[in-house]
Amino acid sequence: MEQPIHNSASDLSMKEVILKFKSWSSYLWSKRMLILIWTIIGAILGITYSIVKKPVYTAKAVFALEESGIGGSLGEYSGIASMMGISLGGSSEGLFTGENILELYKSRNMLVKALLKEGDFKGIKQLLVERYIDSYKLRKSWSDKPRLRDIRFTKQGKLTLLQDSVLNEIVKAINKNILTVTKPDKSLSIIYVETKSIDQLFAKKFNDQVVANVNEYYVQTKTKKASQNLAVLKFQTDSVRRELNKSIAGVASTIEINPNPNLSRQSLKVPTQRRQVDFEANKAILVELVKSLEMSKVSLRKETPLIEVIDEPVLPLEKTKFGKLKGLLVGGFLGAFLSTLVLWIRKITDEILN
Repeated sequence: MEQPIHNSASDLSMKEVILKFKSWSSYLWSKRMLILIWTIIGAILGITYSIVKKPVYTAKAVFALEESGIGGSLGEYSGIASMMGISLGGSSEGLFTGENILELYKSRNMLVKALLKEGDFKGIKQLLVERYIDSYKLRKSWSDKPRLRDIRFTKQGKLTLLQDSVLNEIVKAINKNILTVTKPDKSLSIIYVETKSIDQLFAKKFNDQVVANVNEYYVQTKTKKASQNLAVLKFQTDSVRRELNKSIAGVASTIEINPNPNLSRQSLKVPTQRRQVDFEANKAILVELVKSLEMSKVSLRKETPLIEVIDEPVLPLEKTKFGKLKGLLVGGFLGAFLSTLVLWIRKITDEILN
């Protein structure tokens, strides 16, 4: 009868693992007071951090963006405008579609424009950039740099090179830590703009200003071409109307000069006929221009995107604070984990050296 074959290597490996585990358990148990001390220290540090850590306020604006293009041709009404080099149709498709509008919020131009706006902070008028510098105590960190420490921003005047550099750094910090722009559902045109800051008033004012700036710029850019066309058509219509009025006055004056022309002399009819031709021509042009002008107004209305505010930040803002219990648990866990890790590394090092 065959005897069962035992895998002595497997038995030995399992035995070594068990012995190693018992050895480690005994070692850590012998160091339990040290681990406990570091756990208590970590818990104290966690509670201290929760007390020192300032709460973060979140200002959130939610709005829906509805775009409508003119779509299709304006037909016969665009004929006269096309002859004059004016385009009535053509929405700016692709200009700020998709994710482009999100990137617009993060652009330096929009953020700097918002930072250089003045806000009312409990009765005190202050530029948002100055409020940001005070809230984050940047001048204290610039104490060893007199040029930065004494820098001031105003609404008027051209920015200096130093001011531009400071604004660049602030814009980077805002994009990294403060401003978040998202579009949760790609199929919907609902956009969330969140501003997080330790300064509640700054968070709200900055959120309101950057949303207002971007939406205004967006509408102006989307309707720029249609607005220019409308202005040109209005100018042309007014010009033709003035010429028509002159033609009417010319016909009347010609008749007054020669009220009873001799029918046998055809040359006497020429001035009157010429004035009448001018009148009829200007009248026909004016009719077409008025039609084109009205269609241009329709085009402008259709190309103007509708921005509907769904929700806007209202004081007091949502506050996120690192709680004491959370600090106690996280600090205690980190203290225990790090002390155990250090002891483990130390024991391995001793075993290698021995």
